[in-house]
Amino acid sequence: MPDPASIRAERGRAVDAATDAHPYFHGRRISLFGDPDLMLGLVHFLLEMGAEPVHIVSTNGTKKWAAQMQALLATSPYGAAGQVHAGRDLWHLRSLLVTEPVDLLIGNSHGKYAARDADIPHVRIGFPIVDRVNLHRYATIGYRGAINLITWIANALIEQVDRTSDDAHFELLR
Repeated sequence: MPDPASIRAERGRAVDAATDAHPYFHGRRISLFGDPDLMLGLVHFLLEMGAEPVHIVSTNGTKKWAAQMQALLATSPYGAAGQVHAGRDLWHLRSLLVTEPVDLLIGNSHGKYAARDADIPHVRIGFPIVDRVNLHRYATIGYRGAINLITWIANALIEQVDRTSDDAHFELLR
């Protein structure tokens, strides 16, 4: 049975969003933390967008999960710098962020202070999100979820450039 027109249209919007935002993702170093299943999906997404997942931390990640993550990272040249940290916590991640800098942190609200200490943007994805309003209502899976992820991550990266660049060297529009 062919895909309904509504699904084809939604897929088209997701592909369009990914194409438009790809330059903002490409080569950006990103750290992530959270549930093992969520990390697998997010890392796959980031690799597809040309970002480099660097520190991948899951406190409840197992050795089996770590092996799956290593195999996923090995499928892309963007995964070459990836370090998988199963059974580690946010204090470990904070140490990594300040000793091996990245451009962005992705994870739930508990990463707020680690991102602040590293002076990097923090995109809140996962559970719990308690320091922002209504983010739990937005999809992070499916085509709508892909569009949301693209929007949040690209805008956080753009905001960091905006915040740290001399206005004379930052284009208003690309």
